[in-house]
Amino acid sequence: MSKQWVYAFRAGQADGNAGMKDLLGGKGANLAEMSSLNLPVPAGFTITTEACVHYFKNNSELPQGLEAEVEYALCDLEKVTGKGFGQVENPLLVSVRSGARASMPGMMDTVLNLGLNDATVEGLASLTGDRRFALDCYRRFITMYSNVVLGVSHHSFEDILDDHKDRLGVSVDTDITAKDWEKVIADYKDMVKSELGRDFPQEPKDQLWGAVKAVFGSWMNDRAKFYRKMHDIPEDWGTAVNVQSMVFGNMGDTSATGVAFTRNPSTGEGELYGEFLLNAQGEDVVAGIRTPQALTKKAREDMGERNPSMEEQLPEVFAQFKSTVDTLERHYRDVQDVEFTVEQGQLYMLQTRNAKRTSRAGLKIAVDMAKEGLITPAEALMRVDPASLDQLLHPMIDPAAEKIVIAKGLPASPGAACGKIVFTADDAVRLAAAGEDVILVRDETSPEDIHGMHAAKAIVTARGGMTSHAAVVARGMGRPCVSGAGEMNIYAERGEFTARGQSYRFGDLITLDGSSGEIIKGAVRMIEPEFSEDFHQIMSWADEHKRLAIRTNAETPTDARTALGFGAEGIGLCRTEHMFFDEDRIAAVREMILADDEAGRRKALAKIQPMQKADFAELFEIMDGLPVTIRLLDPPLHEFLPHTPEDVAQVAEASGVGEDKLMKRTKELSETNPMLGWRGCRLGVTFPEIYESQLEAIFDAAIDRIEAGGKPQPEIMHPLVATRAEMKYLTDMTHRVAKAVFAARGKSVDYKVGTMIELPRAALMADKLAETAEFFSFGTNDLTQTTFGISRDDSGRFLNPYIEKGIFEKDPFVSLDQDGVGALISMAAEKGRATRPDIKLGICGEHGGDPASIAFCHRQGLGYVSCSPYRVPVARLAAAQAAIVSK
Repeated sequence: MSKQWVYAFRAGQADGNAGMKDLLGGKGANLAEMSSLNLPVPAGFTITTEACVHYFKNNSELPQGLEAEVEYALCDLEKVTGKGFGQVENPLLVSVRSGARASMPGMMDTVLNLGLNDATVEGLASLTGDRRFALDCYRRFITMYSNVVLGVSHHSFEDILDDHKDRLGVSVDTDITAKDWEKVIADYKDMVKSELGRDFPQEPKDQLWGAVKAVFGSWMNDRAKFYRKMHDIPEDWGTAVNVQSMVFGNMGDTSATGVAFTRNPSTGEGELYGEFLLNAQGEDVVAGIRTPQALTKKAREDMGERNPSMEEQLPEVFAQFKSTVDTLERHYRDVQDVEFTVEQGQLYMLQTRNAKRTSRAGLKIAVDMAKEGLITPAEALMRVDPASLDQLLHPMIDPAAEKIVIAKGLPASPGAACGKIVFTADDAVRLAAAGEDVILVRDETSPEDIHGMHAAKAIVTARGGMTSHAAVVARGMGRPCVSGAGEMNIYAERGEFTARGQSYRFGDLITLDGSSGEIIKGAVRMIEPEFSEDFHQIMSWADEHKRLAIRTNAETPTDARTALGFGAEGIGLCRTEHMFFDEDRIAAVREMILADDEAGRRKALAKIQPMQKADFAELFEIMDGLPVTIRLLDPPLHEFLPHTPEDVAQVAEASGVGEDKLMKRTKELSETNPMLGWRGCRLGVTFPEIYESQLEAIFDAAIDRIEAGGKPQPEIMHPLVATRAEMKYLTDMTHRVAKAVFAARGKSVDYKVGTMIELPRAALMADKLAETAEFFSFGTNDLTQTTFGISRDDSGRFLNPYIEKGIFEKDPFVSLDQDGVGALISMAAEKGRATRPDIKLGICGEHGGDPASIAFCHRQGLGYVSCSPYRVPVARLAAAQAAIVSK
């Protein structure tokens, strides 16, 4: 049976439905669904994503049978609308839009008013009795088609239009008369012919296939590729193409176009949120060319706007619109982002999709919908992207801080950021790569700015509303954004903007508050965020569902307290070497390394031990009653010694050790490949006094905690173990030291001894290690390095090309390689349990905060994951989602 390439839809019936997003794309599937719900949807048809995939796999050849199916769908569309495609007397005009299965706002191309030419524009003028309207549509079509399909710069048309406006002394498009549009269109066509050497295409069917191929082609444009990479959208999905009969929002003051959300996508409040423009077409709203008006009276009053809202200006249409979007939210059981047009008092729905939202709004919406009974708590948990919680865990502007507000706009995406002013996306990328925090300042952003928006800490636009490109994309990326800051005059070519009589130049420091819409001079004091009731509710539901315990990687009291506040259930990795680097003890550490014999080393270690004990005592107090996994010294000793001549001279003077001896010892300890050298448990075997000193400090601190009425739970972790003999030697050492401390103190403490599995051999020999190890913690950072033979510190030079060429799906240091490294973890877990059924298993690498890696750990039946303090809420939610999915 041959494939079907085209699926039609019209009010009351459709070939497809909302469940067919993979084939019809999100837009096409939802147009079909809305049609089936008998909502007012302009009729049209969708060319499938499979056609796009075929197009790219076959050197830009259309699939066999597609042209015939499109021809049939066009004939059907003519019957439904009573209009003819290319017919002068009653022309059928169509929009041609992209529609991938995942929403990619503004990344791909759209063409409106297709089917217009020198003859049909006259037919449209005669039919509507409005020549100005018809010519306005034609000039829009020439601009869009020339840019999207023919590759003529959009700015070339803007320059022509600006010249005509200057000549006529007008500032807005609606003031241009039909006669003036004739002159603009003539200049447009002359410019196209001059640039391309041929006339603007007049045959509607040629126009249609040019647009279809251009939309297919836009799937592979640079901005779409960047967006896909940023959001992990596979390249082989392709995009659908939606061809839909045009309806016109630019037919006078009873016509309009708009964008709306069924709830506020910035705050999550249960109120209709959006904007509309009278006498306009859709791109006018999202492009930020004109400043739109509020939908509701309340929103207008809240913003202090004078222009009437849609509720006030078009009350009957607004009532129908409100009823329609309420129906859509109940039907989809999620917040909807809709586009609509009103043509001479008649409402039409052009699109609906699940709305992008800020993390704060996402939490509130999920919780509210669960409480309203629209979804279950488990569904609410699945609605929140764990990674998006990062937006909530970082500082915001201190309300008590002094600040000089230099401009104000619309609070388009919440959060606060401070950075240097840049005016182009390329400058944002360049400075960010050099380690600078930047804020991108633009008149309005376009999809071509996506790389700069990603690099920037925040975005400011002088034009555009709350649903402009900048606002929608910023919210999706979690970037603070202020849009429509009309009091700013931006002169990007000279690197300057002015506001309230002052000038601010490229590189000047500003602070942006996306929650209030304020742009502030210089840097402003920030404070830690406060967590909403919605956050606590989601975390509570997460804890009810998750099976994995969530611990933290922490060695300082600050980190431990932060993690505990975020719900950590203990410490899964305390790196003791960080304690050795402290200024007040590095001299004693160096003395230990420079000692000529064991006695000298023990003398130096005796100076460090009380400091280590105090560190452990504080961690045991903070984490009282919770496990604290302490990794004994891991890095090679040369890391503690100075390396430059200046540092050597400084240390020699401070320690009283000769420079020659220092340089000699540094040279003796240097290694060709230190990551695979004299480090980890190899230090504890060759210099056992180092580990013995640490163990004494741990057990002493634990007994102090018991005497204070606490319940310490120390877990001793020996790093880089590879052999059964190493594990036995180190376990015996641990028990021996514990026994001695307990005897001296007259008290004992329960503790566990285990190892970090970070070498492939350790995974292969896990059953032997488990004879003496009571727990395994998978050190996935080093396990990834040693499995791939890749240095994490040096891999940046080739990892990106590997990912771009599809050799690696993701950076294996960010998201766990489940096929290779994961196979070793699975094997080690199975072997460990075979020897010791109750062995405790967890991971403590950076992957412990990655949702995909957490899902893998859940499937492997591990007991816990450990991550950095600020990732704890992310891990709690990801663990709950893994448990829900596995049921």
